[in-house]
This record gives sequence, C-alpha cells and structure tokens, in this order.
Amino acid sequence: MQAHYTPVAGIVLAVTCGLVLLIAGIDFWIVLGILFVWIGSFWLAAPPPPPPAPAEVDGLTLSRSGMRDLIEHSGLPVLLIDSNRIIIANAQAREEIGKHVIGQDARVALRHPAAIDLLSRPEGGSTTVQGLTGPRSNWQMTVQRIDERYSLVELINRTSEADVSRAHTDFVANASHELRTPLASIIGYMETLEDGGEDIPPAQAHKFYGTVLRESRRLQGLIDDLMSLSRVEAEKHDQPRDKIDLPKLVQQAARDGAGPDHIGRLDLSLPSNTLEVRGDRNQLEQLIRNLVDNAMKYGHADKPVSISVSCGERAMAVIKITDYGEGIDAEHLPHLTRRFYRTDPGRSRAAGGTGLGLAIVKHIVERHRGRLDIDSEIGEGTTVTVRIPFVT
Repeated sequence: MQAHYTPVAGIVLAVTCGLVLLIAGIDFWIVLGILFVWIGSFWLAAPPPPPPAPAEVDGLTLSRSGMRDLIEHSGLPVLLIDSNRIIIANAQAREEIGKHVIGQDARVALRHPAAIDLLSRPEGGSTTVQGLTGPRSNWQMTVQRIDERYSLVELINRTSEADVSRAHTDFVANASHELRTPLASIIGYMETLEDGGEDIPPAQAHKFYGTVLRESRRLQGLIDDLMSLSRVEAEKHDQPRDKIDLPKLVQQAARDGAGPDHIGRLDLSLPSNTLEVRGDRNQLEQLIRNLVDNAMKYGHADKPVSISVSCGERAMAVIKITDYGEGIDAEHLPHLTRRFYRTDPGRSRAAGGTGLGLAIVKHIVERHRGRLDIDSEIGEGTTVTVRIPFVT
C-alpha cells in the first residue's frame, strides 16, 4: 500500500511567499487565491514514481540493486535475466564473457546452441556448454527460474577437470602403447624359440635371447620410470625440508648417470664452497642422473658433457648441463617435458629412452619450487638449466 504523500516543504514555501506579498501591500483575497492555486497544484501534479519491482529468490524479496549487490562478488559468473535480456552480470561474468553483454538478449550474448536450448526451457535446468569462452573451454550452465519474468544463470568452469580427464586418458593410451611394444617383441621371440626348438641354430638362438633380455630391461626401465613419475606427482605439493650440499650431490649423481664407460666425457665445473639447497636427496640425484643420461645419449660420442653449478639471481643455485650434439628444433622445445614425447621416436627407443625422463625432471623441479629451462640450437647442442632456491 502506497504511503500518503504530503508536500510539506512546498506548502511552507507557498505560505512564506504569501506573507511577503501581504507585507508588500497586495490585497488579501488576491494573496489567498494565489496560495490556493499554488498549494492545490501539489496534489494535481503526478506522484513520485514507485520503487523498482522487487524480485524474489527462495522466498527472499530483493530489489534490482539488492540483487546486484548479492551476486556481484560471487566467485562464479552469475547473470540475472529479465525476459531473455541480461540486466545484471556480476564481476566474474563480466571478466569471463565481457561487459558488453549487459542489456543484450542472452541468446545473442551466449551464442551457443546448448545455452540457447537451456534458456528456452520453461522449467530451467542444467547443461554442459563447450567452447563458450574459448575453443577448449568447458562450462556447466544452470538456469533457475525466479518467476515468469526473471531468471538466474550460473556458470561453473569445468575446463580444468576436462583437461585432467583428457590427460589421464592420453596417459593410459600412451603407457599401454609403450608397454605393449616390448611385450610384443618378447612374446614373439620366445614363441619362435619355443616352436623352433633344437632346429634353431645356436647363434640365432643366442641373438634371440639377447633381444628378449634387452626388451625385458626396457620394459623394466619403463615400469620404474612410471612408478617414479607417480611418486613425484603424489609428493609435488609437499616441499622438501632436508638441507643438501648441492655441488657434492651433483658430482656423485653425474658420475652415476654417466656410468663407468662414459665417465671420462664428464666436464665438471663445481664450486669448492658449500651451496646448500632445501631438497629431497633421492629426487635431486634422479634429476641429475636423468639429465646426464640424456646428454650422453644425444651428445656426440667424442665430445664432453659439461656440468656446472653456480650462484644465480634471486638466491637460487643454477645447475647447467650441456651436450654438444645435433640439437633440437625450436618447435619441439615446448613439448619436451610431456610424457612419452620424443623428437625422434626411433632413435630414442634405440638409445633405450622411455620418454618419461624429462617429465620426471619437470615434476621434481616443481616440487623443489625451482625452474627448468631448455635451450638448443641445431648443430650446436642443448643446454638444460635447473634453478633451485638456496636454504634461507
């Protein structure tokens, strides 16, 4: 019910002006007539406009400004729609979809068949909208009908969940393929040996046994790397706490990674003083062994592998491992730390690589709150730089 409207300020002003006219000598009846018309005009004029119609959400009545304040700082993109027109978009919605959507028809602003179909349903509901804000984006869109006029639209970003699911699917497919290859080779040679029996010449049988042993070791290495990657990923949010003398660790791990046959190719440049970092000894040793092993495999056999440890900027120790091999094309560099990624699959398998070494290195560096950089030039070689914070 609308409250009674009384223009008190206007009446006071009219009476004051009337008194001034009387003092000035104007006839009383003329002044009275002027006051009658003046004050009467207040009630003849249009009343003030009513406040905006409130909306009701779950029994709570809110004005449009109240609704705006309620959803503005929500962590999810939220839209208020008035008969298919977007009248409110909170801060998150303006950031994800754009400020221009306010005032637009929601079907035009969202421009997606699944979203348009959901908006047309009288009962509202929820659906998945792919590609709403980007080619690979994945959103869960929910429409809640407030009344016949107003609707509330909520968007939940599911892109990261879809990426994780896709990554797991790719990982299982790649791992299955990598495991199947040596297994198929082992089974094939063993079936040949079993079927041929004593008819197979000893030299050929010896060659077959050697192939089976090599593929078995490759299979064992792949399983070991898969287990290492799983452990590192499980611990990557748990920052190591042990104090490690980095130059001493690098020296021992580099020799282990090179092995007795290639230790002469190591060119170590290590400081004589202690440089302490906070880390996991086993994982740091594995990191150095993996990088040295790669450098030995892909560097020229008659050239050294250079390893240095130094003090870098921002209180970080810098480990550099350089080979002088054929180098890597720039197009491959961003993908080198992906699981099972190989620039030359045939050469990598022939060298005994599993395709997981750099993926393990990346996760170890991340766990130690460090940084990994890979630089390479064709014909010059490759340098891998690892930065790890000092103990503070």
